[in-house]
This record gives sequence, structure tokens and C-alpha cells, in this order.
Amino acid sequence: MTIDTAEQGLVSALVQAQIAASQDEVPVGAIVVRSGLVVGVGYNRREQLNNPVAHAEILAIQDAASNLSSWRLIDCILYCTLEPCPMCLAACQQARVKEVIFGAMDTKGGALSLGYRLNEDFRTHHRFEAKYLETPSCSQILKEFFEKKRHTK
Repeated sequence: MTIDTAEQGLVSALVQAQIAASQDEVPVGAIVVRSGLVVGVGYNRREQLNNPVAHAEILAIQDAASNLSSWRLIDCILYCTLEPCPMCLAACQQARVKEVIFGAMDTKGGALSLGYRLNEDFRTHHRFEAKYLETPSCSQILKEFFEKKRHTK
């Protein structure tokens, strides 16, 4: 699959979020793209794997690193449906991604919303862009998931 626009990237990440939702995981999805090609995919799997770091972004980064045979994801863009948490933003920094684009804000857990702009810190060895591109379907899938959870208790 070729990704030519940020909107297409977020739609592809949303497919991963839908897979997570179908498996009763918090519906967050991520993809890694280089030169227009999807090189890594991931969705939240914390419950399935009993792993606190099995976030969509981490799994997409790991998949891309494996597929590219390199931990350096230079010239790669990470698209994710939800604003990355501090751990995931730090993982993007460690992986040397070029850019992160996300479709929904996370005011309670998102690194940027909380003021942890690791991606811009001049004291670090790698800086990159992190952009919010409002995508209502990215926030809607989360709202519906948690609403359903509240009503099934």
C-alpha cells in the first residue's frame, strides 16, 4: 500500500485501531511509512500480551525495525491515531523517526499535551516534528469504545 498524504496515513492507522477494538483492546493504531510505503504496523495489545509497553506505536516501530533490518528509522513517518504518550514519543526519538503525525489529542496522557516535548528538546541528540492533524474518526472510535465499556459493566 502506498501512502501519499497524511490523511491516508491516519486512515491506515485507523484500520489498525479497528483491529484493536475488535479484540477488545483500547483502539489505538499506528503505522510507519518510508518513501510512501508502509514498513511497520501496530495496534494496542497490552491486554493480549499482558505487557504494559505493548502500545501501538512501540509495536509499529518494532515491526518497521524488523522489516528494515535497522533500528534507525531515518526518513520514516509514524502515523498514529492518538497522541503518543511520553514513552512512545521517547521511542520515536530513539528510533530516529523523521516525523510523527497523530489524529486525536490525549489531554490526560499525551506527551505533548502534558508538556513533554522530547521531540523538540535541544539537549537531545535527535529532534523531529510531531503534528496533530485533527481526524474525528480517530477520537470517535475511542469515545465509542469507552462508552460501550461503561455500559457493559
